[in-house]
Amino acid sequence: MSYKSKLLRISDALNLLRKRLIKSADSVGILTLTASFFIFIFQIGFLHKPHELFVIGKLYNVMLGLLFVCLTIRLLLRRRKNQGIKLIATELALVSVILLILDARMSLTGFEWASSVLYGFFNHNASIYMVLFLTLILEISSSTLKLSNRNTNPGLLFLISFVLLILIGTGLLILPTASYTGISFTDAFFTATSAVCVTGLVVVDTATCFTPIGKVIIIVLVQLGGLGVMTFTSFFGYFFRGGASFGNQFLIKELINEEKLGEIFKTLVKILILTFSIEAIGVVLIYSTVDPTLFDGKLPRLGFAVFHSISAFCNAGFSTLSNGLNEIGYRHNYNLHYTIGILIMIGGLGFPVVFNFYKLIKQFLINKLRVISRKGMRMHYPRIINVNTRLVIISNVVLWLTGFIFFFFNENHHALDALSLQGKIAGSFFNAVTTRTAGFNTIDLTTLTSPTLLVIIFLMWVGASPASTGGGIKTTTLTVAVLNFFNLSKGKSRIEIFGREIAHESVRRAFAIIFLSLVVLGLSVLLLVYTDGELGISNIIFEAISAFGTVGLSLGITGHLSIAGKWIIVITMFLGRVGTLTILVSIFRKFNTYLYHYPKENILIN
Repeated sequence: MSYKSKLLRISDALNLLRKRLIKSADSVGILTLTASFFIFIFQIGFLHKPHELFVIGKLYNVMLGLLFVCLTIRLLLRRRKNQGIKLIATELALVSVILLILDARMSLTGFEWASSVLYGFFNHNASIYMVLFLTLILEISSSTLKLSNRNTNPGLLFLISFVLLILIGTGLLILPTASYTGISFTDAFFTATSAVCVTGLVVVDTATCFTPIGKVIIIVLVQLGGLGVMTFTSFFGYFFRGGASFGNQFLIKELINEEKLGEIFKTLVKILILTFSIEAIGVVLIYSTVDPTLFDGKLPRLGFAVFHSISAFCNAGFSTLSNGLNEIGYRHNYNLHYTIGILIMIGGLGFPVVFNFYKLIKQFLINKLRVISRKGMRMHYPRIINVNTRLVIISNVVLWLTGFIFFFFNENHHALDALSLQGKIAGSFFNAVTTRTAGFNTIDLTTLTSPTLLVIIFLMWVGASPASTGGGIKTTTLTVAVLNFFNLSKGKSRIEIFGREIAHESVRRAFAIIFLSLVVLGLSVLLLVYTDGELGISNIIFEAISAFGTVGLSLGITGHLSIAGKWIIVITMFLGRVGTLTILVSIFRKFNTYLYHYPKENILIN
């Protein structure tokens, strides 16, 4: 054997050893992070004695050490051209910084001030929690990006992500420290589903049943469910892996409704920045409008603001108040009602619409600057506001005005009778907005008249707009159906509006969604009549439509549902949030485009 052949064999053997070491380090690292996560859940979910906490602290140190070794091996042995280098380097930097700080905290015996500062900041293993959690998120995001490819069904992946999040949320809510008196599996699953599906229906009082830990779990589920788990994992995976394959990009494009592959990462960044910015502004406004005397201090007041800002923007309807915004001290706080109402409206418009207006405002400002600075003529970008945005805005304005006018005049001498003119206007505005998908209440719904309840049922069924945090059949679905009705009446064969023709596929999807929604609601009401018929047919219809539209409003029967009734509502909420058509598309195999046509024949209709 020649010298060159020996070197080649040695190189192949070393390369094989390198790959095995990397694979082993990957496996040990994932197992370490998984074990750390369960240790963390065990620590926060149960009450412990001091010696048990000491042992848990030692386990955390062992996990950090193992993780440091695994990440070091992965970084040193992985090829520099690999996309995972950035991810591993970030994780290793996080772990290394915490190890150095913890080591410094223990060694600064001669500098009591520095030791006390570090001990105060990193007490109760807070730093270790943060690092292990962030590292786990990065690994999950990277793994999700690896699993997704062009052949992966986006609907199926979307469906699975919601199911997993609901199961994890259920497990967390069952923990002893998440509730004051304990909670059954059915109630925990119901609450987790309601949070993930941003519905807001509750079978137990959120304010009195759940501890601060439980409320944090609920609002995190709301945030993840409102934006979608895949939005977060795709962002982190895309960012720290330094890019994605064509298959990954194609899948993410379908999930976030982005038209251009090159704009995927920018769209993910915009979605997250926009969401957190609006929610942060909402926190400031809510914090400044609520009465400070209603809270024990600034921290509970801040917690109230954060909880309700996220819940409002995500159109969830969860509240830390037993009677919602109808609680004494909040029912006449009209500034609070307007703030939450505006958050609901923005969250229900959908990200494509908001981005569309962002482009319009950006062009307007650029043109103004160009004119002022005299550096050039105005730049013209044709049709920035597309047909989808126009239809969404028009349909939303019509529905908001319809709800406001009907509510104001019909309930003027009923539910709004005791309020001032300012209160009647605020109440009409808020209820016209919240009945779409949010579920907050500023009045007792049982005092509403039957005509108003019918209008609310219609608004709940329609819901919010596509690609938003809300549910329902969506505004564009109703709009396309109405346009098709008028076009058929005029004898037109296609739908034309704003100088554009609506694709036939959109028309077919609209009617399929409407039909499937009626099927789901019919079955849900029928089953609820069998299981909980004593609660009243009108109350049951209202409850089912509220669940399907992910609204969260109720006439007071949610807590009185039987176990079977609760599971029916759970399934209805899930179908309403994920979408019945999405589930069918994810289940059935997609056929290739037909290359032939049968002879056409008309069917007698009407």
